[in-house]
Amino acid sequence: MRLNKYIAAAGMASRRKADELTINGNVKINGEVVRTPGVDIGPDDVVEVNGRRIEPEEKKVYLMLHKPPGVLTAMTDDRGRLTVADLVTDVPERIFPVGRLDYNTTGLLLMTNDGELANRLAHPSHHVGKTYRAKVSGVLSDAKLRRLRQGVDIGGFITGKAQVRVVRQTERSAIADITIYEGKNRQVRRMFRAVGCPVQKLHRMAIGELYLSRLAEGSYRKLTRREIAYLKNL
Repeated sequence: MRLNKYIAAAGMASRRKADELTINGNVKINGEVVRTPGVDIGPDDVVEVNGRRIEPEEKKVYLMLHKPPGVLTAMTDDRGRLTVADLVTDVPERIFPVGRLDYNTTGLLLMTNDGELANRLAHPSHHVGKTYRAKVSGVLSDAKLRRLRQGVDIGGFITGKAQVRVVRQTERSAIADITIYEGKNRQVRRMFRAVGCPVQKLHRMAIGELYLSRLAEGSYRKLTRREIAYLKNL
């Protein structure tokens, strides 16, 4: 098994994050630091990440969390801020978030110890739609909506086509639902800023066909078998 896949199977991180850990010198095999992500792991090899021995998890866990504002999408924080790990302390398995939500963005966040699934969901080739409700400043004119739907420059990157629907418009602000198929850092906020309507509040309602629905803020639930199968078949 490749090293990055081994780390992901242990529930430590996605394969992409596992590669970063390896390159940064956080991984040892049989007591020696290894910086090559593609190395193969044999049945007798001992793998350590950040000084802790790891082994692949057998039981897979799939959770949907309603992330509140002011919570970091990370398992630890050296500044002592509240993280999503603090919301799932009664889960014995070592799980991690799939992708991320900004510190003050609320809504649906998936968490798992299935590194293979996390890696597939994060890969842009799978075009998994993520739907947000945004409260923005200003008026979302037809011209601005066309730009958002066709793709806008968010600073060296032209976004792909998006689905955008205005829910409510007033003289000073608007509420809109937007579905994007990429995952650039702070992408939705940067898109609305690019058309002159900065985001005031942002909430993720859905990932693909998985909806947050009435899950209370700060709470989580296990995914159903049907939901897990849906994600694996994307």
